[in-house]
Amino acid sequence: MDLTDRPRRLRTDGVRPLVSETDLDASDLVAPVFVDATTDERVPIESMPGHERVPVDQAAARVAEVRETGVEAVIVFGIPESKDDVGTRAYAEDGVVQRAVRDVAAETDAYVITDVCLCEYTDHGHCGVVEEDAAEDPTLTVKNDETLDLLRKTAVSHVEAGADMVAPSSMTDGMVGAIREGLDDSGLAEAPIMSYAAKYESAFYGPFRDAADGAPAFGDRRHYQMDPANAREALREARLDAEQGADVLMVKPALPYLDVVSSLRREFDRPIAAYNVSGEYAMLHAAADRGWLDLEEVAYESLLSVKRAGAELIVTYFAEDLADRL
Repeated sequence: MDLTDRPRRLRTDGVRPLVSETDLDASDLVAPVFVDATTDERVPIESMPGHERVPVDQAAARVAEVRETGVEAVIVFGIPESKDDVGTRAYAEDGVVQRAVRDVAAETDAYVITDVCLCEYTDHGHCGVVEEDAAEDPTLTVKNDETLDLLRKTAVSHVEAGADMVAPSSMTDGMVGAIREGLDDSGLAEAPIMSYAAKYESAFYGPFRDAADGAPAFGDRRHYQMDPANAREALREARLDAEQGADVLMVKPALPYLDVVSSLRREFDRPIAAYNVSGEYAMLHAAADRGWLDLEEVAYESLLSVKRAGAELIVTYFAEDLADRL
């Protein structure tokens, strides 16, 4: 047997870190922050251990806590004080995200990304203006073109409040182009867009919908979020967003779609992001609580796999937990 080629030679402690192919750093991570206009105290999120909704006046303090760990970027989600059928509070000047971002921008040096969608702000929980009688007819869905103007207004209001980047997540056809046009026309051409380019209709979103109070009141989101069976379609979606001006392309969720992350990395010259979603976070916590897994080790290995697949940045609820190790 020829043993001249021995890969184990490069696995000893001294050389192992020198030949490591993938590095994961705290600066690669984006920490989600939930700001709640309906509470005056922090509220733990039961399905996401270690995370909580914070009142608007504590948003800057919460982001400062994130920064102290070495994580440099946050993505802000809002829970408004009221909802209606067209998500008015999403683009209100005094909306929950707008108020929080002003404080965060003024009091911290964090890089602030905002989620641009309507599901948290509509009383029906869908990501845009729904068709008439949609509650009774499951074949009906969100009105695509009527939703674009609301997304545009929301993104502009976030950047005017101080957001460094906006991240449209509604999977509305043309959303990146509409937002790019709105930002440019408002004198905000320097603000980048991180598009949720390939966002799947996934079963891994459950805890987030509890956290952000954004579950659909009827039906589901299969008519506008991607079919989990489709990989080539992700390239089409990402290409359209890139052509419309997306600066970063995101895949959501991360772990079940590493093939998609890898495909986008090979195909596009833009940074690729991946969202390590709430269900991925919750299932590792649940297994660790039973003593089946070492939480820190599996969290680290999970994020390392996302980075290895080709994501330059990772939105993850593990950001603060792993920052010291990284």
